[in-house]
Amino acid sequence: MLAIVSLAVISLLPRVSGHSAFWHPSMFGFNVTDKTFPYDNRPVAPIKNMNFSQWWFHNHLDFPPNAGDVFELPAGKPATAEIACNKGATSFFASSEGGDIREPNNPNDVCPNSTSEAYHTKGLDDLEGCALAIAYKSDVRAVQPEDFTVFSVNQTCVWTRFTDFHVPARMPACPDGGCICAFFWIHSPLSGGEENYMNGFKCNITGSTSTAPVAKSQLARRCGADPPNQKLQAAPANCTYGAKTPFYWFNLERNNMFEGTFSPPVYNDRYNFLDGAQDDIFADSYVSIPDPAPNAALPVLADVSAGAMTPIAIATSSQNATASKCGSMDAQAVPTPSVVDSYAAKRDMSDSYHLAVTRMSRRSRKLDIHRRNRLWNMW
Repeated sequence: MLAIVSLAVISLLPRVSGHSAFWHPSMFGFNVTDKTFPYDNRPVAPIKNMNFSQWWFHNHLDFPPNAGDVFELPAGKPATAEIACNKGATSFFASSEGGDIREPNNPNDVCPNSTSEAYHTKGLDDLEGCALAIAYKSDVRAVQPEDFTVFSVNQTCVWTRFTDFHVPARMPACPDGGCICAFFWIHSPLSGGEENYMNGFKCNITGSTSTAPVAKSQLARRCGADPPNQKLQAAPANCTYGAKTPFYWFNLERNNMFEGTFSPPVYNDRYNFLDGAQDDIFADSYVSIPDPAPNAALPVLADVSAGAMTPIAIATSSQNATASKCGSMDAQAVPTPSVVDSYAAKRDMSDSYHLAVTRMSRRSRKLDIHRRNRLWNMW
């Protein structure tokens, strides 16, 4: 009898274990639950081994957002997303079946009352990055996989509920009716099986001052250092530069990546998805882009300017260097604690300190040696 009662109680608890999703009222499937489909198709459920209609937009196209619910993307500024394993762990808990499950003592907790394995990571050194992509179409039914272009990457994702995605300053305005965007994530192979995550949402670029169109996206190439596969040095000339398509992997139809189970495509330097805004995705970003090859010439950046963005040459001075971004790095892009907080963070080695160091290290790899030293000395 006790066992039966225990099972009954457990069944009443909110389902919070495992996986993660982008949460916002602008998303398709915002109110989908585990009862909506005959299979678990919640926004947090992984998509793999599915046909196209099942995995594309998570099969949530028949569950659009309400009119007027749009995720704003401010040109040249960060857009803060909420990523969690359950809607009840976000600001939108009111429409969650289990209500508010946020952790009062840790509002940034991705999955309250769970370890980090619930969102597929063993720690900060086991994160592979997430991406936001955009299609300049207002009709979601007209969007095809090749229409998406990755415009922002956060390499330390999924790790915090509130996650910043920096928007390129030169993003052009969306057409009437807005754009269609999507969140993409493939986690580390050390923390779960081969899984894709995709959440589509309606979006709009705000504060746009540029008319330069986004270039046609191309397939990203595996070109960065890859120690697990005994590749210790990057091959910058073998990278795809400019606008890149998201990864579609491990499904039954319309895949564009075919890596094996333990070598998933990831949104970080390994595929030349640098941390932050993807500033080189525009039609005028490059003077020339040679075809990628191990010994090919590097592409030549155009002399473009948007606000404070200053073009810098592509550098390969370090052994693990990848191509520099179109814009120089901004000190504000790295969390800079106050003198007191910095001392306390370094003394107790908190997560915030480790996160800052991880981000600084990843950003410094994109700069030539002189800029890299200045970045670290400034901190």
